[in-house]
Amino acid sequence: MNLEQFLSVMNSGQTVKANSEAHLFMHAASQEALKLTAELNSRYHTPEEILDIMSLLTGRPVDPSFRLFPPFHTDCGKNIHIGKNVFVNACCCFQDQGGITLHDGALIGHGVTLATLNHGETAENRGDLTPAPIVIGKNAWLGANVTVVPGVTIGEGAIVAAGAVVTRDVPPMVIVGGIPAKKLRDVRG
Repeated sequence: MNLEQFLSVMNSGQTVKANSEAHLFMHAASQEALKLTAELNSRYHTPEEILDIMSLLTGRPVDPSFRLFPPFHTDCGKNIHIGKNVFVNACCCFQDQGGITLHDGALIGHGVTLATLNHGETAENRGDLTPAPIVIGKNAWLGANVTVVPGVTIGEGAIVAAGAVVTRDVPPMVIVGGIPAKKLRDVRG
């Protein structure tokens, strides 16, 4: 299995059985992500060096307008897609095997977790993985310590209050908060 085949499996949304070829490839591929994030997080890097490391991590060029404050953690990296003028603050964890898209102008606060994998529910299939993508819309803002679960889309211009756990899609131009996150009000124009 190569990276393209692996991403095709992960982006299909089908359950990946424990110890399957895709599952084993994922574990092997995670070693590169762990190596690159260890380098990213081990010392000071200029913004240009961060862009270079993130381009290696994602496997594609990252726009020069992207900004990241380390430390940053991911166990894959190759299924992260970053738009222009995106900012990711310190201490974020991206579990991106199922796909993470950060559209232009997305603002990701301290300690945000984006998790794109679910495990099987029963003990017999707990090692199986079901991937589902997370999409952060244009100019959306995730406050500090937000958690977004697999399969959620945050709409354009939406705001997620600090500490929220987002378990379902968020419409554009609303503010949500709480556990689970619920609409608090519309974004004021």
